[in-house]
Amino acid sequence: MNFLPRQIQRVLDCRFTLEGAGVKLKRVLGNDENSTLDPFLLLDHFGSEDPRDYLKGFPWHPHRGMETVTYMWTGEVEHGDSMGNKGIIKSGDVQWMTAGSGIIHQEMPQKYDGLMQGFQLWVNLPAVKKMVEPKYRGILREQIPMVQKDGVKIKVIAGKVDGTRGPVSDLAIDIEYFDVKLASGKTFEHTTTKEDTVFAYIVDGSVEVHNKTIMQGHCVVFGEGDFAKISSRNGARFLFVSGEPLNEPVAWRGPIVMNTQEELDRAYEELEAGVFIKTKNYLDINRN
Repeated sequence: MNFLPRQIQRVLDCRFTLEGAGVKLKRVLGNDENSTLDPFLLLDHFGSEDPRDYLKGFPWHPHRGMETVTYMWTGEVEHGDSMGNKGIIKSGDVQWMTAGSGIIHQEMPQKYDGLMQGFQLWVNLPAVKKMVEPKYRGILREQIPMVQKDGVKIKVIAGKVDGTRGPVSDLAIDIEYFDVKLASGKTFEHTTTKEDTVFAYIVDGSVEVHNKTIMQGHCVVFGEGDFAKISSRNGARFLFVSGEPLNEPVAWRGPIVMNTQEELDRAYEELEAGVFIKTKNYLDINRN
C-alpha cells in the first residue's frame, strides 16, 4: 500500500487585532470564513513584553456550543467561571473548557516580567453535543507528556504519539494537539486519518514542507493524505493540530457557535433574559 504525503493546501498569514477589553493579539484562524478549518473555528496567539498590551484581559463573557483550549507558553492567566472554578493558568499549563449549553467566564492575564505569550484554540462541537453539561479541565504542565526522538520534542496535549497519549481522555470530539520543537536539520512526521483537517502554526523559526519554506507567524494548511511531514533547516517550534471535520452548518456570532440562526438568536435572547446558564451549580457572578 502506498501512503500519500499531505501536500500544502494553502498558507495563512495571521492578522493583528484587539480582543477582550483591549488585548493585542495575532489571529491565526477565524479572520474570515476562509480561515476557519472545520472543526477548528479560531486560533489566537497573544503575547507581548509590554503588560499594557494584555493586562485589560478578557472580562466576563459567555460561550455556548464550542470548546476553548488555552495553552500558556510563558506567563500567567487568572481564570474564573459561572461553575465556580477559579485558578491560575501558569507557564506550560492548559485550560480545556467545554462551554456546551452555556458558561460565563473571564480570563485575566497577570503582569509578567518578560515575554508573556499563549494561545487559544476554539473547537466546534457537533450538533448532538452543543447543549451538553459544561466542563472545565485544568491541566498542569507536569501532566503533559513529552515524546523525544532524534532531535524532535513533542508535547502531547491531546491525541497520541508513538503510544503516548495526551492527558485529556474524554474529548467531545477527537482531535490531536501537539507542541513540536525541531532541532536544526530534523524532521517531524506524523500519520493522520486521510480526511482529517490538519494544520501547523509556526511560532518560532521556519520550516520546510515539500520544498516550500513557511516562516514564523504563518500557518500551513495541509490537503488530504496519510501523513504530514515538516522539516527545519535551522530549528523551529510549532503547534500541530488535526481533527475530523464535522461537516455541519455553522451559525456563529461573537463567543457563541450554533448550527442555525434560530439557535443563535435564542442563545442571545436567553443571555439578555438572564436564563442563559443551564447548569444546576450556576454561580451568579454578579453576586460573587
